[in-house]
Amino acid sequence: MIQKNRVRHIFFDLDHTLWDFEKNSSLTFEKIFKEQNINVNLTDFLGAYHGINHQYWKLYRENKISQKELREKRLIKTFQAINFDFDSAQIDLVSNQYIMYLSTFSNLFNGAISLLEELKGQYQLHIITNGFEVVQYHKINNSGLSPYFENIFTAEKVGYKKPHPIIFEHALNQTQAVAGNSLMIGDSLEADILGALNVGMQAIHFNSHNEPDHSHCQMVNELDEIKGIL
Repeated sequence: MIQKNRVRHIFFDLDHTLWDFEKNSSLTFEKIFKEQNINVNLTDFLGAYHGINHQYWKLYRENKISQKELREKRLIKTFQAINFDFDSAQIDLVSNQYIMYLSTFSNLFNGAISLLEELKGQYQLHIITNGFEVVQYHKINNSGLSPYFENIFTAEKVGYKKPHPIIFEHALNQTQAVAGNSLMIGDSLEADILGALNVGMQAIHFNSHNEPDHSHCQMVNELDEIKGIL
């Protein structure tokens, strides 16, 4: 159980936790394919893309591929999976436009703003994200999240990705927090939850991917449930 009387600082993940990545990503691809006259079945594409994107983000998080490889290979593998013919110029175009358009969509998970409204007066709120620096700031500003957070820590700027302890320790140092009075809220068991627990923080797992139950920390399926915990 969360020891809420100890919590002073709350660190949120962004994608898949507050910002509805799957919904915004789907709208982004729909816009690109329509603009570029790419005759692909969007449902088939997205069905393949979500799992492939997750796999390549894991490789990127583990420093096994570069940011450029992540952006390109997830598209190549998805088009291959649905047997759609493509060329390298098309991959470059879609990859660049995806980064350009993604942050223009601003859908958040249900309950995100009301949760932040409730927490803002009681705790210092911050973000720790593995997402690309410029894109993440645009997402935060365009979706109205900016006023709620005192600090935003991106892996690209810090130089280490979650779950590496250094990104958590950097965030704690910069906010003058200590692990014992800090809580991490995120969707990734590996990156957010275990990463935070390993440096001594508490954690709440927002289970936005319908993952199996575990005993590492409290799990919630809706953001509103966090109000009853804190």
